[in-house]
Amino acid sequence: MNITTENTEAPPPAPQPSAAEQKRASRGATRAGDRIFLGLSRGSGIFLLVIMAAIAVFLTYRASLAISKDHGNFLTTFEWDTNVVPPVFGIAVLAFGTVVSSIIAMAIAVPVAVGIALFITHYAPRKLGTPIAYVIDLLAAVPSIVYGLWGALVLVPHMQGVFGWLNDYFGWTGIFSWQGGAPRALLTVGVLLAIMILPIITNVSREVFRQVPQMHEEAALALGATRWEVIRTAVLPFGRSGVISASMLGLGRALGETMAVATVLSPTFDIQASLLDPGGGTFAQNIASKFGEATDQGRDALIASGLVLFVITLLVNGAARMIIARRKEYSGANA
Repeated sequence: MNITTENTEAPPPAPQPSAAEQKRASRGATRAGDRIFLGLSRGSGIFLLVIMAAIAVFLTYRASLAISKDHGNFLTTFEWDTNVVPPVFGIAVLAFGTVVSSIIAMAIAVPVAVGIALFITHYAPRKLGTPIAYVIDLLAAVPSIVYGLWGALVLVPHMQGVFGWLNDYFGWTGIFSWQGGAPRALLTVGVLLAIMILPIITNVSREVFRQVPQMHEEAALALGATRWEVIRTAVLPFGRSGVISASMLGLGRALGETMAVATVLSPTFDIQASLLDPGGGTFAQNIASKFGEATDQGRDALIASGLVLFVITLLVNGAARMIIARRKEYSGANA
């Protein structure tokens, strides 16, 4: 009787993948196509950072050349004269006009845009909501110069009645006092900017409200909530971060708008207490109106003001990201 013995030795352990292979596997980049896509995505992100850094370095360098020759305080001087020797210029008036006009635009546009988005998504029937959404999309495609021409030829003449009414009833505050003349002031600019950023905020908010989980709304209705209570307790908390993001997109356009503001505003390099009197200016409008005939020193000064606008935009976007991150737990995204 033959007894065969089997080889009971354990097979050698399989080779363990390296750390790089495990990292690629965790990202799904085990195939050639995945690795190529990962490299392109990573390269695109790095390229964007390089572009931003190059812009920042260029603006900083040219701004340092201008500020070193400035005989005024760049942050507080109420004057812009780069053709005299020595040059004197400052951004106080430009910063005031940019911030005030953008605040006016946001104060008008955000409530209206959110209301339109809620009406389209939760109140209007499909046959009415679809055309309204289409018209809003068309407004976003109108060029800035067209808005500027419309503002100069249509909006400015019709703002005289508004200015007169504000002066009659609220002129005692000083903010809405009007001395007469063409209403080419910061309030008019703010109204025009509000119309321009309205489509951006509306479209993004509309898409965010459409992503609200249906079971959230159905649960609120099952508890006896009215339509407004459903919106207040389910829709707005879910879309809060999206509305903030949409508002920041609109604010970015309002801060950097050029041709429309230059067409409507009659800037004077001083700060008026009243929003109805000509005065102030914006960074973008000042650059557009003076860059063509500026000397080398004047261009460096305009680039320095552009650097300030660049920094303001970065700070606004950073603040928006912080707000969204702090309110993420209320957005409903994890539900």
